[in-house]
Amino acid sequence: MVVVQINYRRPDMPKAEWDARYSAETAAPFVSLPGLQWKIWLDDPSDAQLSGGIYLFADRASAQAYLDGPIVARMRANSALSDLQIRIFDVRENMSEITRAPVPGLTAAVE
Repeated sequence: MVVVQINYRRPDMPKAEWDARYSAETAAPFVSLPGLQWKIWLDDPSDAQLSGGIYLFADRASAQAYLDGPIVARMRANSALSDLQIRIFDVRENMSEITRAPVPGLTAAVE
C-alpha cells in the first residue's frame, strides 16, 4: 500500500466561497480512480490557507498513475494554487496495524 500526500496554498478568497467549490461532483472523479482505497480532504482553518489530501492506494503503480494523470496535471497548471507539494510514501503495514490505521486488509489491534 502507498500513501500520497498533496498540500498546496489555496487562493486568497473568503472561506465560504472556497467551501462552495466542494460538492459531490468535485469528489466523483476520485471514486473510480484505479487502486484508490480512500481520500481524506484537508483544509487548514488558519489564515495560512493550506489545503490538500491524503490518499491511500493499493499499490505504487496506481499511485504513480494518479500523479501522472489529468487531475494532478490540472493542479500543477492551476496558477491559483501555490506551494504545491506532492509526496509518495510506502505504508508501514506492521506498525499501522498496531495503531489501528484505517487500512483495508489490516486487522484491528488487540487492546
